[in-house]
Amino acid sequence: MKYKRKGIVLAGGYGTRLSPITHAKSKQLIPIYDKPMIYYPISTLMLAGINEILLITTPSEKESFKKLLGNGNQWGINIEYAVQDKPGGIAQAFLIAEDFIDKNPVCLILGDNLFHGDKLGEKLTKSSLNYNDAIIFGYKVSDPQRYGVITFDQNKKVIKIEEKPLIAKSPYVVTGIYFYDCDVVNMAKLLKPSKRNELEITDLNNLYLKEKRLKVEILGRGMVWLDTGTFESLYEANTYVHTIQKRQGNIICCPEEIAYRSNWITLNELKFLGKNFMKSEYGKYLLNLE
Repeated sequence: MKYKRKGIVLAGGYGTRLSPITHAKSKQLIPIYDKPMIYYPISTLMLAGINEILLITTPSEKESFKKLLGNGNQWGINIEYAVQDKPGGIAQAFLIAEDFIDKNPVCLILGDNLFHGDKLGEKLTKSSLNYNDAIIFGYKVSDPQRYGVITFDQNKKVIKIEEKPLIAKSPYVVTGIYFYDCDVVNMAKLLKPSKRNELEITDLNNLYLKEKRLKVEILGRGMVWLDTGTFESLYEANTYVHTIQKRQGNIICCPEEIAYRSNWITLNELKFLGKNFMKSEYGKYLLNLE
Protein backbone atom coordinates (compact mmCIF):
# COMPACT_ATOMS: atom_id res chain seq x y z
CA MET A 1 0.00 0.00 0.00
CA LYS A 2 1.28 3.44 -0.92
CA TYR A 3 0.82 5.81 1.99
CA LYS A 4 0.46 9.57 1.87
CA ARG A 5 2.67 11.72 4.12
CA LYS A 6 0.38 13.80 6.29
CA GLY A 7 0.95 16.29 9.07
CA ILE A 8 -1.11 17.98 11.79
CA VAL A 9 -0.36 21.29 13.46
CA LEU A 10 -2.16 21.63 16.78
CA ALA A 11 -2.71 25.34 17.30
CA GLY A 12 -5.59 25.25 19.76
CA GLY A 13 -5.74 26.35 23.36
CA TYR A 14 -5.96 29.88 24.68
CA GLY A 15 -2.33 30.65 25.52
CA THR A 16 -3.20 31.79 29.04
CA ARG A 17 0.46 31.71 30.10
CA LEU A 18 1.03 34.54 27.64
CA SER A 19 -1.82 36.77 28.82
CA PRO A 20 -2.60 39.59 28.14
CA ILE A 21 -0.87 39.23 24.73
CA THR A 22 -3.16 36.34 23.83
CA HIS A 23 -6.35 37.98 25.04
CA ALA A 24 -7.31 39.02 21.50
CA LYS A 25 -4.94 36.95 19.35
CA SER A 26 -3.95 33.29 19.08
CA LYS A 27 -0.56 32.49 20.56
CA GLN A 28 0.50 30.94 17.27
CA LEU A 29 -0.12 34.24 15.43
CA ILE A 30 2.34 36.10 17.67
CA PRO A 31 5.61 36.82 15.84
CA ILE A 32 8.88 35.11 16.61
CA TYR A 33 11.25 37.76 15.33
CA ASP A 34 10.33 38.24 11.64
CA LYS A 35 7.50 35.79 11.03
CA PRO A 36 4.37 34.42 12.75
CA MET A 37 4.95 31.58 15.21
CA ILE A 38 2.82 29.25 13.08
CA TYR A 39 5.39 29.44 10.26
CA TYR A 40 7.85 27.45 12.37
CA PRO A 41 5.87 24.21 12.87
CA ILE A 42 4.56 24.34 9.29
CA SER A 43 8.12 24.74 8.03
CA THR A 44 9.24 21.81 10.17
CA LEU A 45 6.61 19.56 8.58
CA MET A 46 7.67 20.79 5.14
CA LEU A 47 11.30 19.94 5.96
CA ALA A 48 10.09 16.40 6.65
CA GLY A 49 8.71 16.26 3.11
CA ILE A 50 5.10 16.58 4.30
CA ASN A 51 2.89 18.68 2.03
CA GLU A 52 -0.60 17.72 3.22
CA ILE A 53 -1.29 19.54 6.47
CA LEU A 54 -4.28 19.91 8.79
CA LEU A 55 -4.25 22.89 11.12
CA ILE A 56 -6.41 22.41 14.22
CA THR A 57 -7.35 25.59 16.03
CA THR A 58 -10.11 27.22 18.08
CA PRO A 59 -13.43 28.30 16.54
CA SER A 60 -12.61 31.99 17.02
CA GLU A 61 -9.17 31.83 15.35
CA LYS A 62 -9.90 29.66 12.33
CA GLU A 63 -10.55 32.57 9.98
CA SER A 64 -7.43 34.43 11.13
CA PHE A 65 -5.27 31.45 10.21
CA LYS A 66 -7.07 31.11 6.88
CA LYS A 67 -6.39 34.76 6.12
CA LEU A 68 -2.69 34.30 6.86
CA LEU A 69 -2.07 30.88 5.30
CA GLY A 70 -4.86 30.30 2.81
CA ASN A 71 -4.95 26.78 1.39
CA GLY A 72 -1.15 26.56 1.21
CA ASN A 73 -1.14 26.67 -2.58
CA GLN A 74 1.36 29.56 -2.59
CA TRP A 75 3.92 27.16 -1.06
CA GLY A 76 2.94 24.18 -3.21
CA ILE A 77 1.28 22.40 -0.30
CA ASN A 78 -2.29 21.77 0.86
CA ILE A 79 -3.56 23.18 4.16
CA GLU A 80 -6.91 22.18 5.59
CA TYR A 81 -8.54 23.38 8.81
CA ALA A 82 -10.40 21.80 11.70
CA VAL A 83 -11.66 23.04 15.06
CA GLN A 84 -11.01 21.91 18.61
CA ASP A 85 -14.00 23.39 20.46
CA LYS A 86 -12.26 23.28 23.84
CA PRO A 87 -8.93 21.96 25.15
CA GLY A 88 -9.24 18.18 25.19
CA GLY A 89 -5.62 17.10 25.18
CA ILE A 90 -3.00 16.72 22.47
CA ALA A 91 -4.09 13.17 21.64
CA GLN A 92 -7.61 14.42 20.87
CA ALA A 93 -6.13 15.83 17.66
CA PHE A 94 -6.12 12.36 16.12
CA LEU A 95 -9.85 11.92 16.73
CA ILE A 96 -10.56 15.33 15.23
CA ALA A 97 -8.33 14.50 12.26
CA GLU A 98 -9.62 10.96 11.64
CA ASP A 99 -11.02 11.72 8.17
CA PHE A 100 -7.94 13.72 7.23
CA ILE A 101 -5.56 10.95 8.33
CA ASP A 102 -7.60 8.35 6.43
CA LYS A 103 -5.52 5.37 7.62
CA ASN A 104 -2.21 7.00 6.69
CA PRO A 105 0.81 7.52 8.95
CA VAL A 106 0.87 11.05 10.35
CA CYS A 107 3.14 13.53 12.07
CA LEU A 108 1.76 15.80 14.77
CA ILE A 109 3.59 18.97 15.79
CA LEU A 110 2.59 21.48 18.43
CA GLY A 111 1.98 24.98 17.11
CA ASP A 112 4.29 26.67 19.61
CA ASN A 113 7.38 24.50 19.06
CA LEU A 114 10.52 25.62 17.24
CA PHE A 115 13.08 23.13 15.92
CA HIS A 116 16.36 24.04 14.25
CA GLY A 117 19.68 22.36 13.60
CA ASP A 118 22.08 20.82 11.13
CA LYS A 119 20.62 17.86 9.22
CA LEU A 120 17.26 18.32 10.98
CA GLY A 121 15.44 17.82 7.67
CA GLU A 122 17.19 14.50 7.07
CA LYS A 123 16.27 13.20 10.52
CA LEU A 124 12.64 14.28 10.13
CA THR A 125 12.33 12.88 6.61
CA LYS A 126 13.65 9.52 7.76
CA SER A 127 11.06 9.44 10.54
CA SER A 128 8.23 10.41 8.19
CA LEU A 129 9.07 7.44 5.97
CA ASN A 130 8.83 4.92 8.82
CA TYR A 131 5.34 3.45 8.51
CA ASN A 132 5.45 0.72 11.16
CA ASP A 133 6.14 2.40 14.49
CA ALA A 134 5.71 5.53 16.56
CA ILE A 135 8.75 7.79 16.74
CA ILE A 136 9.20 10.56 19.28
CA PHE A 137 12.18 12.84 19.89
CA GLY A 138 13.95 13.22 23.19
CA TYR A 139 15.83 16.34 24.26
CA LYS A 140 17.97 17.04 27.32
CA VAL A 141 16.74 19.99 29.42
CA SER A 142 17.50 21.53 32.79
CA ASP A 143 13.84 21.57 33.93
CA PRO A 144 12.43 18.17 32.88
CA GLN A 145 9.59 18.25 35.40
CA ARG A 146 7.74 20.65 33.05
CA TYR A 147 7.42 17.98 30.36
CA GLY A 148 6.89 14.30 29.63
CA VAL A 149 10.03 12.70 31.06
CA ILE A 150 11.64 9.70 29.35
CA THR A 151 13.05 7.07 31.71
CA PHE A 152 15.72 4.68 30.41
CA ASP A 153 17.13 1.45 31.80
CA GLN A 154 20.85 0.68 32.08
CA ASN A 155 20.93 -0.31 28.41
CA LYS A 156 19.46 3.03 27.27
CA LYS A 157 16.16 1.32 26.50
CA VAL A 158 13.00 3.36 27.16
CA ILE A 159 10.96 1.85 29.98
CA LYS A 160 8.50 4.63 30.83
CA ILE A 161 7.30 8.14 30.03
CA GLU A 162 5.92 10.21 32.90
CA GLU A 163 3.94 13.41 32.40
CA LYS A 164 5.29 16.31 34.51
CA PRO A 165 6.52 14.23 37.47
CA LEU A 166 7.34 15.96 40.76
CA ILE A 167 10.77 14.33 40.67
CA ALA A 168 12.22 13.66 37.21
CA LYS A 169 14.23 10.45 36.87
CA SER A 170 15.90 11.66 33.69
CA PRO A 171 16.87 14.99 32.08
CA TYR A 172 15.47 13.79 28.75
CA VAL A 173 11.96 14.90 27.78
CA VAL A 174 9.55 14.39 24.90
CA THR A 175 9.53 17.25 22.40
CA GLY A 176 6.45 18.55 20.60
CA ILE A 177 6.75 16.52 17.41
CA TYR A 178 5.44 12.96 17.09
CA PHE A 179 5.40 10.47 14.20
CA TYR A 180 2.81 7.67 14.26
CA ASP A 181 1.82 4.80 12.03
CA CYS A 182 -1.63 4.29 10.53
CA ASP A 183 -2.94 2.71 13.76
CA VAL A 184 -2.81 6.00 15.66
CA VAL A 185 -6.52 6.84 15.43
CA ASN A 186 -7.55 3.44 16.78
CA MET A 187 -4.92 3.72 19.51
CA ALA A 188 -6.20 7.19 20.47
CA LYS A 189 -9.72 5.79 20.76
CA LEU A 190 -8.47 3.47 23.53
CA LEU A 191 -7.41 6.39 25.74
CA LYS A 192 -9.33 7.41 28.85
CA PRO A 193 -9.49 11.08 29.94
CA SER A 194 -6.93 12.04 32.56
CA LYS A 195 -7.62 13.81 35.85
CA ARG A 196 -7.73 17.10 33.97
CA ASN A 197 -10.27 15.53 31.58
CA GLU A 198 -7.92 15.45 28.61
CA LEU A 199 -6.60 12.73 26.29
CA GLU A 200 -2.90 12.78 27.09
CA ILE A 201 -0.22 12.28 24.46
CA THR A 202 1.93 10.61 27.13
CA ASP A 203 -0.74 7.92 27.57
CA LEU A 204 -0.75 7.35 23.81
CA ASN A 205 3.03 7.04 23.73
CA ASN A 206 2.94 4.58 26.62
CA LEU A 207 0.41 2.46 24.72
CA TYR A 208 2.86 2.21 21.84
CA LEU A 209 5.66 1.54 24.30
CA LYS A 210 3.67 -1.31 25.87
CA GLU A 211 3.31 -2.87 22.41
CA LYS A 212 7.05 -2.35 21.77
CA ARG A 213 6.30 -0.06 18.86
CA LEU A 214 7.74 3.17 20.25
CA LYS A 215 11.13 4.47 19.14
CA VAL A 216 12.91 7.43 20.71
CA GLU A 217 15.35 9.52 18.70
CA ILE A 218 17.58 11.82 20.74
CA LEU A 219 18.15 15.33 19.43
CA GLY A 220 21.78 16.01 20.27
CA ARG A 221 23.71 19.16 21.13
CA GLY A 222 23.66 20.34 17.51
CA MET A 223 19.87 20.65 17.60
CA VAL A 224 17.69 23.36 19.12
CA TRP A 225 14.19 22.80 20.48
CA LEU A 226 12.26 25.66 22.03
CA ASP A 227 8.76 25.52 23.51
CA THR A 228 7.53 29.10 23.16
CA GLY A 229 4.60 28.89 25.56
CA THR A 230 5.96 31.23 28.25
CA PHE A 231 7.23 34.82 28.18
CA GLU A 232 10.77 33.69 28.94
CA SER A 233 10.84 30.99 26.25
CA LEU A 234 9.21 33.37 23.76
CA TYR A 235 11.95 35.90 24.43
CA GLU A 236 14.61 33.19 24.06
CA ALA A 237 13.14 32.12 20.71
CA ASN A 238 13.10 35.68 19.38
CA THR A 239 16.69 36.21 20.48
CA TYR A 240 17.84 32.90 19.02
CA VAL A 241 16.25 33.45 15.62
CA HIS A 242 17.52 37.05 15.42
CA THR A 243 21.06 36.03 16.37
CA ILE A 244 21.35 33.08 13.98
CA GLN A 245 19.76 34.89 11.04
CA LYS A 246 21.92 37.98 11.49
CA ARG A 247 25.06 35.87 11.86
CA GLN A 248 24.46 33.45 8.99
CA GLY A 249 22.33 35.52 6.62
CA ASN A 250 19.79 32.68 6.26
CA ILE A 251 16.18 32.78 7.44
CA ILE A 252 15.13 30.02 9.84
CA CYS A 253 11.90 28.19 8.95
CA CYS A 254 11.09 30.09 5.78
CA PRO A 255 8.26 28.14 4.09
CA GLU A 256 8.77 29.90 0.74
CA GLU A 257 12.42 28.81 0.59
CA ILE A 258 11.65 25.27 1.75
CA ALA A 259 8.96 24.99 -0.94
CA TYR A 260 11.41 26.18 -3.58
CA ARG A 261 14.24 23.87 -2.44
CA SER A 262 11.71 20.99 -2.42
CA ASN A 263 10.69 21.79 -6.01
CA TRP A 264 7.11 22.45 -4.92
CA ILE A 265 7.23 25.95 -6.44
CA THR A 266 9.34 27.44 -9.23
CA LEU A 267 11.89 30.24 -8.99
CA ASN A 268 9.42 32.59 -10.70
CA GLU A 269 6.75 31.72 -8.15
CA LEU A 270 9.26 32.33 -5.36
CA LYS A 271 10.12 35.76 -6.75
CA PHE A 272 6.41 36.60 -7.02
CA LEU A 273 5.97 35.78 -3.33
CA GLY A 274 8.98 37.93 -2.51
CA LYS A 275 7.49 40.92 -4.28
CA ASN A 276 4.52 40.76 -1.92
CA PHE A 277 6.88 41.53 0.97
CA MET A 278 9.49 43.56 -0.91
CA LYS A 279 9.52 46.41 1.64
CA SER A 280 10.59 44.04 4.43
CA GLU A 281 13.88 42.23 4.96
CA TYR A 282 11.96 38.97 4.66
CA GLY A 283 10.80 39.87 1.15
CA LYS A 284 14.26 41.05 0.11
CA TYR A 285 15.66 37.71 1.27
CA LEU A 286 13.20 35.83 -0.94
CA LEU A 287 14.02 38.02 -3.95
CA ASN A 288 17.73 37.29 -3.55
CA LEU A 289 17.39 33.51 -3.42
CA GLU A 290 18.66 31.50 -6.36
